[in-house]
Formats: sequence, structure tokens, C-alpha cells
Amino acid sequence: MSTPQQSGETTTVIQQAVNEDTDKRDFAGFLKRQLQQSLAFGTLVILVIFFAIASPNFFTFSNIATVLLSTAVIGILALGTTFVIITGGIDLSLGTGMALCAVMTGVFITNMGLPVWVGILGGIATGVLMGLVNGLNVTFLRLPPFIATLAMMMIAGGLALVISGVAPIYFSTSAPDFKKIALGVIIPGIPNAVLITAVLAIIAAIVLSKTLLGRYTFAIGSNEEAARLSGVDTRRWTIFIYMFAGAFTGIAGVIIASRLDSAQPQIGTGYELQAIAAVIIGGTSLLGGRGSILGTVIGALIMSVLVNGLRILSIQTEWQNVVVGVVVLLAVFLDSLRNRQRT
Repeated sequence: MSTPQQSGETTTVIQQAVNEDTDKRDFAGFLKRQLQQSLAFGTLVILVIFFAIASPNFFTFSNIATVLLSTAVIGILALGTTFVIITGGIDLSLGTGMALCAVMTGVFITNMGLPVWVGILGGIATGVLMGLVNGLNVTFLRLPPFIATLAMMMIAGGLALVISGVAPIYFSTSAPDFKKIALGVIIPGIPNAVLITAVLAIIAAIVLSKTLLGRYTFAIGSNEEAARLSGVDTRRWTIFIYMFAGAFTGIAGVIIASRLDSAQPQIGTGYELQAIAAVIIGGTSLLGGRGSILGTVIGALIMSVLVNGLRILSIQTEWQNVVVGVVVLLAVFLDSLRNRQRT
């Protein structure tokens, strides 16, 4: 018969074994995440080298600036939807939502004559409102995220056309300095849009790794029912996550409107696919529970370099869409393989 001392020693040994096993699994998971990001970064380097060899016009300062500018829009959208995808959700309303936010910014500044900063806040608030509606539809109406955001994609696209009168809204007269938000230069050679994207990436990384919102994002994506039983109000936090992502959609709308110096109601088509592909390429799982901001940034750069390189090589737009579609397919397939290995 074991003594209390022996029983305590046995418990300690078991606990140490459990802790060691957990540490090993955590370390293995860390190594896998690092490997995935390394592979993504390696893919980016290979693409850059390939296009630089294929065309002397690719690796020029002006073209690199163009790549970074296009990455700004895709990257901002991808940063927001990273949170949604980590929860196991999806947001198909990114592109048309961005267009609607750009249109509302134009309406506030040009049509209503409001101060530029009010118009910017109005555009971002439009994105937050769309995120709120998406979150409510997913949590309280129990709609699948795919259906809820598909409906929002159609609604936002229609509203952008209706509100704008199917015509661009220009800022050149009402706000001549509006384009400086994206195209202005604080640091020589680096457009402001790139700096804004970098700052937003840092903020998103801090939120994801250091705050309750980030912690609950992973918890909901890993096991929503377990998170709920642990006392987490999963409905409320899911709504907050969609609203947070909506704010990034609104910012992307302001940036693209500033870059074009106009609000184009049809500009957002296809951006949602590139943003989602960037997130998945960066290692975020479509099943939820895993992802990183650094991976998303690398994925966004890959998508921008790929599209820009195809244009530099004068590949027809139709074939560009085919290539991007194949990349999305490969990204989802690789994510499926990673999930099979986990199970």
C-alpha cells in the first residue's frame, strides 16, 4: 500500500511528464509555424528572382513601389480577415465592402462637403457597421459565415453602385490633398500607404498576440464550445472580431480611394480572393485556431508580386485570373494537408 509521500511523488512525476509532453508539442508547433513562414518567404524570394530574370522592368524602383502600393490594399484587407479566418469563419464581402467604404468616403467629403477627417472616419465606420451586421448574422441568426458574408458582398456591391449613381466620385476639387494619404511621402521613396500598412500590421500583431481579443480569436477557432463552457461570451467576441476586421476593410477603402483620387464603385471585385489567398498562403488555417500576422504579410507580398509580375510579362488578364485561381487552389490544398497531419 502506497504512503501519502509516495502518492505525492507519483503525482509530481506524472505532472512533470505531462508538462514535458505539452512543452514538446508546443515546441513542435512552433517549429512547424516557423517552417511554414520560411517556406512562404522562400516562395516570395523565388518569385522575385524569376520575374527579375524574366523582365528587366520588374526589379526597378518604380515597379517595386507599385508592388508595395498594391500590397498595401491587399495587405490591409488580409490583416483584418486573418482574425476572422482564425475563428474558423470567412469573409467574402471584403472587396465590395472596400468599394462601398470608398464610395461613402467620397459621399461624405465631396457630396456633403464634410471635412476630410470626418469623411475618413465615416468610411471606416461603414466597414465597422458591415462587420457588425456580419457578426450578428453569424452569431444570432446562426447563418454560416460563407452565406452571411456572401449576402453582404452582394448588398455592399449593390449599395456602392446605387449610392454613387454608377459613376466615380472624384476628390480633386473637393479635397485636392486627399491623394496624399496614400501617395504622399513622409519617408523619401516610401509612399504613405506602405507606412500605414506597416503600422497596421504591427497593431494587428500586438492585438492578436497580446490582447483578450486575440486570445479569444484563437480560442473560438480552436474549439468554440470549449471556449463557451470556459466562460467566454463567444457570441459577443465573434461580433467584435468581425467589427475589428470591418475596420480594416474601411481603412482599405480610404487608401484605395486616395490612391486613385476617386471612389470607384466597381473597384473591389476580386480583392477578396487575393486577400483570403494571402492569409492562407501565410499559414492561417481555414479550419481555424492557427495563424499569424507575419505570415499574412508575406502572403500578401506573394500575391502582389505574382500579379505584378504577370502584368510585366504582358500576360493577358484572363490568364492572370487563371494563375491566381490555381494559386488559391494550391493554398487551400496545402492547408488541407496541414490539417490532416494535425489530426
